[in-house]
Amino acid sequence: MSKYKILLVEDDLNLGQILNEYLDLKGYETTLCRDGEEGVLAFKRDQFHLCLFDVMLPKKDGFSMAKEIRRTDKETPIIFLTAKSMKADTIEGFKIGGDDYITKPFSMEELLLRIQVILKRTASKNPQFSDQKQFEFGSFKFDFDKQVLIGKEGENKLTSKESELLRLLCLHINQPLDRSVALKIIWRDDSYFNARSMDVYIAKLRKLLKQDDTIQIITLHGSGFKLITNSKLEQE
Repeated sequence: MSKYKILLVEDDLNLGQILNEYLDLKGYETTLCRDGEEGVLAFKRDQFHLCLFDVMLPKKDGFSMAKEIRRTDKETPIIFLTAKSMKADTIEGFKIGGDDYITKPFSMEELLLRIQVILKRTASKNPQFSDQKQFEFGSFKFDFDKQVLIGKEGENKLTSKESELLRLLCLHINQPLDRSVALKIIWRDDSYFNARSMDVYIAKLRKLLKQDDTIQIITLHGSGFKLITNSKLEQE
């Protein structure tokens, strides 16, 4: 599996650099931002497995960032870092949708353990963290690494984008795949242009899957897509 990606937003130059280097050393791919506005833009551009937000930040504080992110993303874990130890701030952080709260000064080992616990918990629930590359559904066999879909009518070579999109659908089979999540994972940006591009690839995949009427990609209006099997087709 590829590295876990962490978004770190910390305006303290020394602490931010130390945390960034420490997390990189421990095998995480870390993106460091120095203020809240920069942090929100980074979150919208890319897909992260976990966020570390200082509470007191220039331009947009950590709580405001979390509120903005939680409007569109309920799942990505958020850990707040703060010099404050007031109970009210802790409660506020959890109310907003934070997963944990650590008060400065803290040991690197403690932070690492908290990150590991949260990622272990979310990985067990989130199919996006899976390293599965081969799938069987209906009469199809799909090999992500080879970019090949094999069905009743033979073998089809897929493009990189088609393969990435089909893999995400397979990982979420019979479950909703959020449009913005797919765009950030595959296109790294959920712009209107990329959304229209994704619709074209969905149409191509639907055409390939037509040879098996027990399989279908349905559109969930306003949210995303779902790859469904025969048993679910009867319920839809």
